[in-house]
Amino acid sequence: MAGTYSQIYIQVVFAVRGRRNLLQKPWREDVFKYMSGIITAKGHKPIIVNGVSDHVHLFIGLKPSMAISDLVRDIKNNSSNFINSNKFIKGKFSWQAGYGCFSYAHSQIDRVYQYVLNQEKHHAKTTFRDEYFEFLKKYEVEHDEKYLFEWLDL
Repeated sequence: MAGTYSQIYIQVVFAVRGRRNLLQKPWREDVFKYMSGIITAKGHKPIIVNGVSDHVHLFIGLKPSMAISDLVRDIKNNSSNFINSNKFIKGKFSWQAGYGCFSYAHSQIDRVYQYVLNQEKHHAKTTFRDEYFEFLKKYEVEHDEKYLFEWLDL
């Protein structure tokens, strides 16, 4: 076959180190736009990037030219540098080491888009911890809690 054709839609979820509420509203949108730019620059399609103060959701149309682990690493590294160079917080900002990655069919794009868009509303009722465990259960992802995000009681 002469070309490569794909239709891969993924949602990536990751948290601020220690699940701290550091992504503040005055500059949060700038970080999400920056992440969208990274995704685009790597040749993928940022469908929506959104989140709340302690975590982010990336919904991406993924091209098979790059491993998802490499893409997430680049998004985390570059966005951390962006936050730190702009001195959005006192001290050093960083993301936690892990992430969740969940795939969707083309027919689910609008539903996932709306879910990611409405994170503020969603998290008025549900904690990030509960949301994340719900994803793992729904998608039947085997896991060991000791290897998940740092669940600090702050």
